[in-house]
Amino acid sequence: MTEPNGERIAALRSYVREAGRELRAIGLEIDRDPEAIDRWLGLPAVDIMRGSTIPAEYLDSPLRVGPYTYDMSSCLEHTVTIEELSHGDAGFMLACPGPLMSGVAVGALGDDKQRHRYYERMAGPDPVWTFFGLTEPAKGSAATELETTLVPEGDGFRLTGEKRYVGNAAYAQLGVVFCRRAPGPLGIEAVLVDTDAPGFHAEPIPTVGMRGARISAIRLDGVRVEREHILGYDSLRPSRRGLIGAIRTLQRFRPVLTGTIVGLCRAVLDHVREQRPALAGSARARLEDLEDRLAAVRRQNHEVAAAIDAGRVRADRIAGVKTRAAELAERCTLAAADLMGPGALLEDPLLNKLYRDARAFEFMEGTGHIQRLAVFQGVLKGTFLD
Repeated sequence: MTEPNGERIAALRSYVREAGRELRAIGLEIDRDPEAIDRWLGLPAVDIMRGSTIPAEYLDSPLRVGPYTYDMSSCLEHTVTIEELSHGDAGFMLACPGPLMSGVAVGALGDDKQRHRYYERMAGPDPVWTFFGLTEPAKGSAATELETTLVPEGDGFRLTGEKRYVGNAAYAQLGVVFCRRAPGPLGIEAVLVDTDAPGFHAEPIPTVGMRGARISAIRLDGVRVEREHILGYDSLRPSRRGLIGAIRTLQRFRPVLTGTIVGLCRAVLDHVREQRPALAGSARARLEDLEDRLAAVRRQNHEVAAAIDAGRVRADRIAGVKTRAAELAERCTLAAADLMGPGALLEDPLLNKLYRDARAFEFMEGTGHIQRLAVFQGVLKGTFLD
């Protein structure tokens, strides 16, 4: 595949791949104890995650490789970076401090002052974990049906409701919460929330896989929100704020998530080759078939990310490649367990972890059912195959 800015992408990939190599063994430690990330904050991979989507002018040491400087404002560059780190370990990558999805939301919706305050805080000397609060216990991630409310009080507002399945919320210092200020789609807002604010409560939810993401539940009991904490409140029309921001953030981040899936799939197939180098016949053909399928998904995802950079956002294509990747992750891990023989999941800690982690992707950033609806809309319009 010939990628846009090929030399720039190749330099980035090479640098991040090297940073990701040391994550494999550490990822097993994070799986046992997610809070162990505190012991590894000096790694290059953590520096990369902390600086992702923060403009270079805010960073003392922005990511530079040869003649190139990167801030991950490019969806393709962000996708390639996350893919290579996830090839090291996806759980470690998700455990890192940094902007992740909250940074994409602030970049898409925040005014100049809001972005400046956010970037200065994220670029400070101390690591800052963030969260992105959209999913709710009763409504999932259906942005038009949010039950979390933002009610006026004096010259500010009170935020009340619950969020669930939110990465890092129980450990974060800052996050974005989507809520309802008024009825209808134009009444949805995105607000910046400090987790030390009175009324904010979060606790981790036990999970089988992807433990590094530290999935959490949030309860908001009348958290005070000032007007300047509502993203875009004074600079964007209601039609361009909360709901549009949620959609734009998810669309911009899904190729990045798909990069996470691709990285994990590569790790699975590489592990099979390393542990079973003498595979032959139908077993070898099965592994090569999966490698070919993965290469196709990877290419499609890079094309989607490059299209987003060019301003061509196709929700059906974004959804299609995310769904295909999530299905492939489960398929790769099932095949790996079969090809490595009876007892492999019990005897091989890495395969066991990869197998568990792969099941998370079906639920992250929209389930397969939601993605297929988006694909169907493209088919219905006759544009999906364009």
